[in-house]
Amino acid sequence: MKERITVLVCGGTGCMASDSNEMVIQLKQRIKELKMENEVTIIKTGCFGFCGQGPIIKIQPDNVFYVKVKLEDIEEIITEHIVKGRVVERLLFDDPKANEKVKEHKNMDFYKKQMRIALRNCGFINPEDISEYIAVRGYEALAIVLSENTSEEVITIMKDSKLRGRGGGGFPTGLKWELTAKQPGNEKYVICNADEGDPGAFMDRSILEGDPHSILEAMAIAGYAMGANTGIVYIRAEYPLAIHRLETAIKQAREYNFLGKDLFGSGFDFDIDIRLGAGAFVCGEETALIASIEGHRGEPTKKPPFPSEQGYKDKPTSVNNVETFANIPSIILKGAEWFSSIGTENSKGTKVFALAGKINNIGLVEVPMGTTLREIVYDIGGGIIDGKEFKAVQTGGPSGGVITKEHLDTPIDYESLKAIGSMMGSGGMIVLDEDNDMVEISKFYLDFTQDESCGKCTPCRIGTKRMFEILERLTNLEGCPEDLDILEDLAHNIKNSSLCGLGQSAPNPVLSTLHYFREEYEAYANRTISKSYKIIEEKCIGCTKCSRVCPVECITGKVKVPHIIDESACIACGACFDACRFDAIIKP
Repeated sequence: MKERITVLVCGGTGCMASDSNEMVIQLKQRIKELKMENEVTIIKTGCFGFCGQGPIIKIQPDNVFYVKVKLEDIEEIITEHIVKGRVVERLLFDDPKANEKVKEHKNMDFYKKQMRIALRNCGFINPEDISEYIAVRGYEALAIVLSENTSEEVITIMKDSKLRGRGGGGFPTGLKWELTAKQPGNEKYVICNADEGDPGAFMDRSILEGDPHSILEAMAIAGYAMGANTGIVYIRAEYPLAIHRLETAIKQAREYNFLGKDLFGSGFDFDIDIRLGAGAFVCGEETALIASIEGHRGEPTKKPPFPSEQGYKDKPTSVNNVETFANIPSIILKGAEWFSSIGTENSKGTKVFALAGKINNIGLVEVPMGTTLREIVYDIGGGIIDGKEFKAVQTGGPSGGVITKEHLDTPIDYESLKAIGSMMGSGGMIVLDEDNDMVEISKFYLDFTQDESCGKCTPCRIGTKRMFEILERLTNLEGCPEDLDILEDLAHNIKNSSLCGLGQSAPNPVLSTLHYFREEYEAYANRTISKSYKIIEEKCIGCTKCSRVCPVECITGKVKVPHIIDESACIACGACFDACRFDAIIKP
């Protein structure tokens, strides 16, 4: 008997942390008890992308999309939907704009403007079953290039597609492959950079968790194009689920002879190894990454020579990130012209963003290059939480800058972002509202980068530390107006003299916020800002909730008597503000 129902359960890290694995176990157990194994298939997929609504369960062929599912909801889904064919209305997505429940995900604003290429299989197939990847034309692209194309023709396809690296710099992928291919020698390497260290970024992790075979296939294609027989996936050890699914995928691919010796009878050999990183942000830089793979301290080297000339083991090496590789099979199957028809003149294809912060719809979004920030924030993201004012978006993580209200209609591509003082980066997109302090935001990112500096070059090692100290002085109300000029000069010097991309981009958040929100820096420098929360005596009923949650015990007062905040001791953590139910506390 053919299955009449397929139940897709999100098996991404976020949903797994909210019991989705237990939901799969419970679903399978109950279906077995009901003797419906021949009618119902339960599949644990990768991430659906709509992370703010997880855990997610999708039921096919009804196209019903259940959100925020809990373990206790499973029995109702089985008895009502699977057995009786009745939709569980309360578990449908509640569209705040239309003020109605939405049954199918294609009708949700979050998905309407997305175009999924890199994420095409995430949430759709079981990432631990190679047969499901094959069913969606998996490994067909590899078979085509090995049987129909020369290595030079594959590189031409990549160059014609105009795919640029999705790791931050946007270097043309086809050109990078060509530079490696032209180097003499038979020993060459393909490296997949899965180190993804930006705070708030989780694009590569989700692709590896939801569609690992697409990366393996793309690496094999790259190896064929460049004359490399070995691939290495460099992934941070704190991605255990992605590592497990990669290991499973590699084992299965070897069993099917999609990796190993004589692939598809072509005479081409290619295999892949996994190397774990310790989570150093600097190892996202390709030369530091290569040093780490070799067992050395993760420090960048001076270029030239570039890795395409002298990389891993001093052999020609090409390094691309996960999202870049995720596009390759589709380009081979659908053609370079198809891919280059998407996006803007100089930025082709789509880009995956990790949308987070003060936004209603949190998750992964993949949109054509050239989509405006306004479309991402308001159409896909559903606008700002609680209807507050949009202030800025931090793109590119610690290496990027802010995009402000005046640039909401800027098309998102490499050149446009660079022109307004930001950058694409790997794709982190943190939305900020009217309550965010831009000096504190820049201090947060600089704290991260100065801590992650490898220490090899003086501008980055010492300069970022000095910048952070100035920001600390300012936010502690111990600074002065002259500090702003010193901060700006120091930032430019670090950018111009650091050895690698970490140091060269570390000052970006400070320079960007200084440019667009200088008045906030001046308020700190002139000490005209209050950093402490305040209690409105007339509204405070003395419930004691604020004093009980204060981590530094700076709130005093008796029960049923208005409380007082010691402003000199307040650390502005906001715990009291969140705990108060009577609007009796004012933010600084």
